[in-house]
Amino acid sequence: MPPPEPTASPAIEVYSLEDRRFPPPASFKADALVTGNELHEEAERDYQGFWARQAADLLTWRSEWHTICEWELPYAKWFVGGTLNAAENCLDRHLAEGRGDKIAFHWEGEPGDTRTITYAELHAEVCRFANVLKSLGVTKGDRVAIYLPMIPELPVAMLACARLGAPHSVVFGGFSSESLSDRINDADAKVLVTADGGWRRGTAVALKASADAALAATPGVEHVVVVRRTGEDVTMAEGRDQWYHDLMAEAPPDCPAEAMDAEDLLYLLYTSGTTAKPKGIMHTTGGYLTQVAFTHKFVFDLHAHTDVYWCAADIGWVTGHSYIVYGPLVNGATSVLYEGSPDHPGRDRWWDIVERYKVTILYTAPTAIRTFMKWGTAEPAAHDLSSLRVLGSVGEPINPEAWMWYREHIGGGQTPVVDTWWQTETGAIMISPLPGATTTKPGSATFPLPGITAEVVDETGRPVARGGGYLTLTQPWPSMLRGIYGDPQRYHDTYWSRFEGRYLAGDGARVDDEGYFWLLGRVDDVMNVSGHRVSTAEVESALVDHASVAESAVVGAKDDVTGQAIVAFVICKGDQEPTPELGQELRMHVGAKIGPTARPKTVIFTDDLPKTRSGKIMRRLLRDVAEGRDLGDTTTLADASVVEEIRRRAAEVPEED
Repeated sequence: MPPPEPTASPAIEVYSLEDRRFPPPASFKADALVTGNELHEEAERDYQGFWARQAADLLTWRSEWHTICEWELPYAKWFVGGTLNAAENCLDRHLAEGRGDKIAFHWEGEPGDTRTITYAELHAEVCRFANVLKSLGVTKGDRVAIYLPMIPELPVAMLACARLGAPHSVVFGGFSSESLSDRINDADAKVLVTADGGWRRGTAVALKASADAALAATPGVEHVVVVRRTGEDVTMAEGRDQWYHDLMAEAPPDCPAEAMDAEDLLYLLYTSGTTAKPKGIMHTTGGYLTQVAFTHKFVFDLHAHTDVYWCAADIGWVTGHSYIVYGPLVNGATSVLYEGSPDHPGRDRWWDIVERYKVTILYTAPTAIRTFMKWGTAEPAAHDLSSLRVLGSVGEPINPEAWMWYREHIGGGQTPVVDTWWQTETGAIMISPLPGATTTKPGSATFPLPGITAEVVDETGRPVARGGGYLTLTQPWPSMLRGIYGDPQRYHDTYWSRFEGRYLAGDGARVDDEGYFWLLGRVDDVMNVSGHRVSTAEVESALVDHASVAESAVVGAKDDVTGQAIVAFVICKGDQEPTPELGQELRMHVGAKIGPTARPKTVIFTDDLPKTRSGKIMRRLLRDVAEGRDLGDTTTLADASVVEEIRRRAAEVPEED
């Protein structure tokens, strides 16, 4: 099919240009799983057949499917009629094939305590906890809420639920009690699994107290299982709360796994609900496991017998579900699981972990990379990072300078970087390089993966062959969400109503002259300046391109003249002194880099940005500051005091002409 004609007026204007290219090193290609276009070509010939081969090759099925895909827009069913169990695929089959002694997780607690957990040990723990859940009345189809820190009991609880066919709903440990109660009630969960607390920057963070506050508003919860992690005193409600270790001591290590239909619900995961009712994203079993296993294997060029893989996300987010728990365990990988922050007890904690465990694949967020840039190169340079052979980026668009810093200072100037685009809703990676086959460009997620079709469209839904617009998906994919729990109309309205026959991702993107995809951030983060639609991501990249800038966040604030004015919040590198002269220099730098339309009206220097504990910058709060409004909900912030400090500094900055 010929490429679509370009539109005359792109929905999002594009200013930046990136000419650097990095083909896969010959030494990497020598052992890479994929070095050419064979997978893309196979999928183009028959994309359903392509996914069926992946399902057969990567998973163990109880019974085979009779139909690969049923598609009645906006609902898909994959591998219809097939049965399997997620926990069996993650654990049992590795034991049956003689790999029970293989390490599943190197776990490291923030205080320095460690555990090495084999597949056989993880299997026994999962079976015991599945029996615990059975003893508490959990049966197939019941929902279980999980509110835990990054400790081994978190994947254990998830897999125990999967073993019984009880969908889990993991709630990120940084969420407030109100956020927890909202998610428990929406899912109608009957059991909550939590802990006394977890460790963060040397401090015991209370979880049980937040859980107790939530439970006051969750009448459907019948039992609470509490893991002892920090040893802090907690209140235990008689008849409702029980200690994990007491229950496990009496549970047998064998538990048969339920045969689940490919379309049976595996889990619910709620998107952030700070401004509206949270959306319970539904992911089922067969298609989801197929795509997370495929993408984990091929995007990271996984050699399961030798690689040590570390996804430095939190399991409370979809990245952790797909690329800490299900994908790696299905593929029989050895992973690192770390509880705490990257700067405790020192700013070299991550690089110490990489060196000690000889991590070969590292997958993290641009926010973390930019934080390391701010700290400088001394910490990574003090450690042997030569074991790293693949670097991954996830969570938001990565600006080219952060991409280059990652490659040079963490990857030694040779390690391939795979920048990945996907969402909670997609379940698995959708756009990404294949490190042995794709020539990369700093800041670009490159191309849709085999079996995935993506197009950028303008305001009318017309495809944009070259230029910026709205990112859409045009055919079903195995790990796609199956709806919003209990709200099918919201599912249709949110994702399928804007452009007929297309899934609207909610992200802006551009396609360059060679067909590479460049993500521009959320469409909500596109600013309208004098009639020009400018992406925040492009302006932020231009700012970070300056030698003095470590990180930036840009928002559009109401302006009587231009509609919106660009306000930039900037963190300087190292000992760089923030001065009014530097602010003016940065404004001019952006103007020279991408044009005067994108030049910030105001530059506000800050030591930090308002972020969730997962590292997401909350631009909504920055817009509140920029427009002088009362702050919205700050309960999900890692440090709520950051916003007040930014507000104080903003009040001291004069507007530029």
